[in-house]
Amino acid sequence: MQTLDTLTRDARALANGEVVLSAPETEVARQLQICNACRYCEGFCAMFPAMTRRLEFGKADIHYLANLCHNCGACLHACQYAPPHEFAVNVPQAMAQVRGQTYADYAWPSALGALYKRNGLTLSLALAAGLSLFLLLALQMNGTLWASKLPGNFYDVFPHNLLVSLFAPVFLFAALALSLGVRRFWRDITPATSGAAVTPPAASEATQDVLRLKYLDGGHGEGCHNEDDAFTLSRRRAHHLTFYGFMLCFAATSLGTVYHYAFGWIAPYDLPSMPKLLGAIGGVSLLLGTAGLSKLHRQRHPMHGDAAQKPMDLGFIALLFFTSLSGLALWLGRGSAALPALLAIHLGVVMALFATLPYGKFAHGIFRTAALLRHAVEKRQPNQLGLGSE
Repeated sequence: MQTLDTLTRDARALANGEVVLSAPETEVARQLQICNACRYCEGFCAMFPAMTRRLEFGKADIHYLANLCHNCGACLHACQYAPPHEFAVNVPQAMAQVRGQTYADYAWPSALGALYKRNGLTLSLALAAGLSLFLLLALQMNGTLWASKLPGNFYDVFPHNLLVSLFAPVFLFAALALSLGVRRFWRDITPATSGAAVTPPAASEATQDVLRLKYLDGGHGEGCHNEDDAFTLSRRRAHHLTFYGFMLCFAATSLGTVYHYAFGWIAPYDLPSMPKLLGAIGGVSLLLGTAGLSKLHRQRHPMHGDAAQKPMDLGFIALLFFTSLSGLALWLGRGSAALPALLAIHLGVVMALFATLPYGKFAHGIFRTAALLRHAVEKRQPNQLGLGSE
């Protein structure tokens, strides 16, 4: 009967042109009403000060607050209304469920939003294995899978123009899909966050918050929680290693592109060239960071997040891990006869990573950055409610 009543109410709201909240959004709104009356956790992260500026929580507000939440678990372990209390307040879990929904809702093209639910560990690894196998078979048919006389040059295996024609469309599509998705997200949450324009001080603060992962310190600098109620900085450190490792690898590839087209310096590059230094440091950092995240994720308290998103999370971590592992193996084996096979495996993993970027866990960094930027803008505006503190 309750389901029928809910469907009837939603149908009536849709007929009247009202915005209907999904079940996860409704649950977030319920919990935030309780949190707004308590406010014990107001200093933990950006989400709670932003919450105090609202007495009601519409869809845009909920999407904005869900992406401000860093899922650190501090509020769950501090909450007097957490399960088994009858109020059953579990903000990290409720927010995680809505975040997963926002990724799918703002996906571009919208028809591909369902891929967020299917982009699991098995699918990610199967795609990487399939693409690698395809390249390996191509080399085998060409008789170059095991070549002992190659001078360590990747382009003797796969010509440069062929690699560009394979990877450029995939990368450009991923960048376009992510940018259009976050553009829609930004457009929806801007009116709900004062509507004010971004200022240089707000942009500077948000950038620092993103680069320092400020809100993974639990609000007191001792760290957040993982498998229990003990404080730990492990998640923050593993995220830092992963993020900066990825950025260094991307910088190495970008600089190599500049070398190739602007100066005519053809890869591969040797130490101590900048592309090689950036790639080596980034690869090791990415390997350590993803290994740490995988361990922490498997040990994570089940009440901290959305179990339905675990395959997607682990799939993204696995692709990053094997990207760094195969890249380092390719570097070490560049002078051996295994070069063609190592290159094919690395290219297959990288292409799988690019193909799944718009519809995997990578999106959470983009949406969270946008939410932090709107928070930095909103907090500088007068609080019309006059409740709470910044």
